[in-house]
Amino acid sequence: MSERTYKQAFVISAVICLVLAGTLAYVIWGRGRVAPATDDASPVMAKGPDVPEHPPGSTVPSSGTAVSLTPVQLSPQRMQAIGVKTAIVEMRNVSNELRVPGNVDMNERQRAYVQTRFPGWIQKVFANATYQYVRKGQPIFTIYSPELVSTEQEYLLVKQNQQAFAGDAHGTASHESDWLLQAAADRLRQFGVPPSEIARLEQTGTVQHDVTIDSPASGYITEFNALPNQYVQPETKLYTIADLSTVWVNANVFQTGIGALKPGMPATVTVDAYPGRTFKGRIDQVLPQVDVTTRTVPVRFVFNNPGIALRPGMYVNVSIAVPLGRQLVIPSSGVLHSGTQEMAFIDRGDGYLEPREIKVGPRLDDHVVVLTGLKVGERIVSSANFLVDSESQLQAAIGSFTPPPPGAGAAAAMNAPAERIAVDFSTDPSPPHKGANSVRVKLTSSEGKPVAGAEVTATFFMAAMPAMGMAAVRSVATLREKGDGVYEGPLNLETSGTWQVTVVVKRGSQTIASKQLSVSATGGM
Repeated sequence: MSERTYKQAFVISAVICLVLAGTLAYVIWGRGRVAPATDDASPVMAKGPDVPEHPPGSTVPSSGTAVSLTPVQLSPQRMQAIGVKTAIVEMRNVSNELRVPGNVDMNERQRAYVQTRFPGWIQKVFANATYQYVRKGQPIFTIYSPELVSTEQEYLLVKQNQQAFAGDAHGTASHESDWLLQAAADRLRQFGVPPSEIARLEQTGTVQHDVTIDSPASGYITEFNALPNQYVQPETKLYTIADLSTVWVNANVFQTGIGALKPGMPATVTVDAYPGRTFKGRIDQVLPQVDVTTRTVPVRFVFNNPGIALRPGMYVNVSIAVPLGRQLVIPSSGVLHSGTQEMAFIDRGDGYLEPREIKVGPRLDDHVVVLTGLKVGERIVSSANFLVDSESQLQAAIGSFTPPPPGAGAAAAMNAPAERIAVDFSTDPSPPHKGANSVRVKLTSSEGKPVAGAEVTATFFMAAMPAMGMAAVRSVATLREKGDGVYEGPLNLETSGTWQVTVVVKRGSQTIASKQLSVSATGGM
């Protein structure tokens, strides 16, 4: 190859590279000027393939945005067909039932401890088993105490001396004897010797070496440490006796519901062991502490325990009736949950149903408290709310719909332009996926020629699903002309699933073509 030929090839290659670089820069610059997909909201649910979900220029909420509705007019036949029922908004005294699990425990205020006030040796033990039932005054053991025996002997000695000095003329010795006798008797009482033992001592005049100790209360022995021939001191705890005629129930209540609880409020308990049986009690104390892990507050209840049916450690279900006073209430079925808001349909008569946003409070079985949005005496739809919601969105779509292209109906044909335009729709990738995509539309006239100078939008719409807590979702792709009747633009889809797509082609203020179709997107929720 000659030097001249080599230079010509080099120049041609350089020119081609510059042209390619300029083309690439133009493409990148053109794509950067494409208007991004808008995401404003005002959803309209379409119910058929011939009705576009959103007319050009309308606004629809993206996910998480409140759904707006329009009043709906239904014939009596239609209302009967979809099962519409109504209810009156009422003001009534209501109470909220708070249900929490709990555990039965012994009432600490009804426990008694058995200890002696003198040292000694236990002789006989009558109550010798845990959970043995004893009655108040029942003998439970006997004890020999040298210190107690010496005190009894002292009492008898003073008693004998009192009789010997009874004839003292001045009465001084008799007075001192009375004082000594009273001191000895007080000492016996301080030792816990019952009055019956002191009376026996006076009558018989003999010292009893083994003193019988009686139960101070009726109940079940939960602890005992009294064994024959055991030496005990006054600090030795020999028995713990629990009266189970009343018991405590300890329950943990979430801190959100603790504000309405007060001591003395009634409560009931049910136990799986006794089907159909209910135990009545009250709140004893709302303890001043919060579990930082579970965010619950311990609440103590007191319950009567006839027949010792509630046993310590038993698992129970606690129900608390929390009075809420006079509140505005409606049936729970009268509330329509549309994502982030609650709605109710007001019955204005003659089939005219008006949607209204409301705020609800606690749920009370089959009713719910209404905080704002309704008044006493208003009539609301209490059943078939979802179907009424669908009718409302459908009529909203019809009321704001721009006439479709020729062939969609006689009324539309009156305002349609003369030309017929074929709309060829595709996406990249195909099918589209969650996230960034590209939309491509090719317009061809009835003569097979490409259509230029049009404004093309592709609206992707997914209707609200109140049962799943999902609001309507909308994404719009504004397409730019690429030549030869081809229009392209970016599209971002928030989720996968089946989308209703409406392609609208306008020239100026006039819609010259439209197309509706369904597209399934992949990629997960």
